[in-house]
Amino acid sequence: MQQQENRFKSNQCRWQAVHRRSKQADGAFVYAVRTTGIYCRPTCSSRMPNRENVQFFDRWQTAEAAGFRPCKRCAPRQAEAPDEGRQIVARACRLIEEAEKPPRLVELATAVGLSPAHFHRLFKKITGVTPKQYAQEIRLDRVRDQLQQEKTVTDAILDAGYQSGSRFYENAGKNLGMKPSTFKKGAPHMVIQYATTQCYLGWVLVAATPQGICRIDIDADPEALQNRLQSAFPQAQLQEGDPSFADTVVRTLAFLEAPERGLDLPLDIQGTAFQQRVWSALQSIPAGETRSYAEIARQIGQPRAVRAVASACAANLLAVAIPCHRVVRSDGGLGGYRWGIERKESLLEREGQQS
Repeated sequence: MQQQENRFKSNQCRWQAVHRRSKQADGAFVYAVRTTGIYCRPTCSSRMPNRENVQFFDRWQTAEAAGFRPCKRCAPRQAEAPDEGRQIVARACRLIEEAEKPPRLVELATAVGLSPAHFHRLFKKITGVTPKQYAQEIRLDRVRDQLQQEKTVTDAILDAGYQSGSRFYENAGKNLGMKPSTFKKGAPHMVIQYATTQCYLGWVLVAATPQGICRIDIDADPEALQNRLQSAFPQAQLQEGDPSFADTVVRTLAFLEAPERGLDLPLDIQGTAFQQRVWSALQSIPAGETRSYAEIARQIGQPRAVRAVASACAANLLAVAIPCHRVVRSDGGLGGYRWGIERKESLLEREGQQS
């Protein structure tokens, strides 16, 4: 093991090992991908990341301390190779990724030697999503990649495995947050209206795409809010809200003052399949109540994904509308909060008084 670790001491050697998926490097280090928040074994069969997004760690414990969560496919926490169930699911994932169109459940189950029902349960248990949901995510990733290349929207959709454009357009707004043609051009003409105002939490920025509210941000400095919005949507046309947008802002402020009333406005929620499941679970927590990260993990059927739940909470861009402030540690501690612990405490105290 010592010789193995010395051999893969430099980042250059480690990157070469990841690129080759070298079995000799397994156990010598782990690598994390900043854009996904996930860390893997060097031998992981997941899609190869870009080098500039990769960070190396000597041990998986160090990667987790830095805020990354373990890959479900290669199970980097385990000293030994993945168990048979994980190997089966990894094989199924490769079949889905390599297929021109999503394989049917029975085809995948037959390929790995399991009954459809058993395979479906095993796949969801290990990955957290169904084979169909995994295939949908793969196809959407392909569309995103193809749209960045010199292809027409129709070609990109068909090349990604959709049998027709209509199938893709049914959920395009939900999945991409904008029309595919706008996404292809880097969203230079996408209009996002926004407004900043004050409430008891400090300065609040409310921003919305045509699909709905895409950001509710809080800070002590209004300029910082606008800078963050520009950074999040660098090629969009940011416009200060017109008179019709004032109603959205007023209703959002009323909601922040009394969250128990609910926010009856459309939201443009963008996130991975896992994040969407976590955020949906958060929205089911009544005002005035809290849940632990572990309870949310159990609620979504992944009791071991406590750290991943915390990461999903931290990735939330819609303050209070997706109430990550209602998630606390199992020992009763407040845990983290994107907009500051004092605001989290203030929100919980206010909701407790109003409930």
